Amino acid sequence: MRRGEVVDERQVEGLGRVTVRVLDPDADLDTLHAWVTARGTQFWGLGELTREELRETYAFVDSLPTHHAYLVLRDDEPVALLQAYDPAHDPVGECYEVRPGDLGVHLLVGARGRPTAGFSTRLLGALLGFLRDQPGARRIVAEPDVRNDRALARMARTGFVAGPVVDLPHKRAQLAFLTLPTTVPTTLPTTLETA
Repeated sequence: MRRGEVVDERQVEGLGRVTVRVLDPDADLDTLHAWVTARGTQFWGLGELTREELRETYAFVDSLPTHHAYLVLRDDEPVALLQAYDPAHDPVGECYEVRPGDLGVHLLVGARGRPTAGFSTRLLGALLGFLRDQPGARRIVAEPDVRNDRALARMARTGFVAGPVVDLPHKRAQLAFLTLPTTVPTTLPTTLETA
C-alpha cells in the first residue's frame, strides 16, 4: 500500500462518504499532531512527542508489513486515525494466545465535522465493515488502557468480550475481543458513542 492510497470507501446513511486511506506521515502530520495533543487523548500516549518524533513514529509504522495506519475521512474531511496490526507481531501477542484471523485495532476519533446524530455509531459501523473485509480477519483485538472508562464502556456496548488485564511496555491494558460477523449491520445500537 502506498501512502495516501484509498483502501476503502463507502456511503453511510446519515453520515456521508467515509473514506479510509493509508496515512501519510508527512502530509498528514499537522492533523495527526493536533489530534494526539488535544485534550482528552492522553490514553493514546503520543501527546508528549514532538512533531518530528511523531512523524518518525508513523514512518516506522508505515515501514512494517504487519502494522498499518489509516486516516479516516468523512466527505473528504479527516475525522479519525485507525491502526490495524497483526498481534502475533506486536508486544500484545506475548500476553494472550493469538488465533489465526486476529486483527489488533486502535481508533482515535479526532474530529466529527458537521453535527450529526449518531456520528460515532455510524462511523464505527463503517469501520467494522472495513475491518471485516480485511483478508483472513475473524476477530478484533483491542487493548485500551485500563483507566480509559469511556473506551471500555464503548467496547462493552459494541459487543466486545473482556479478556485479561495485561501489562504492556507502555500501559496496563484491558484486552477485549470482538468476533467479526459475516456481515456488519448498517446500524449499531444507538447507545454506542466513541470519544
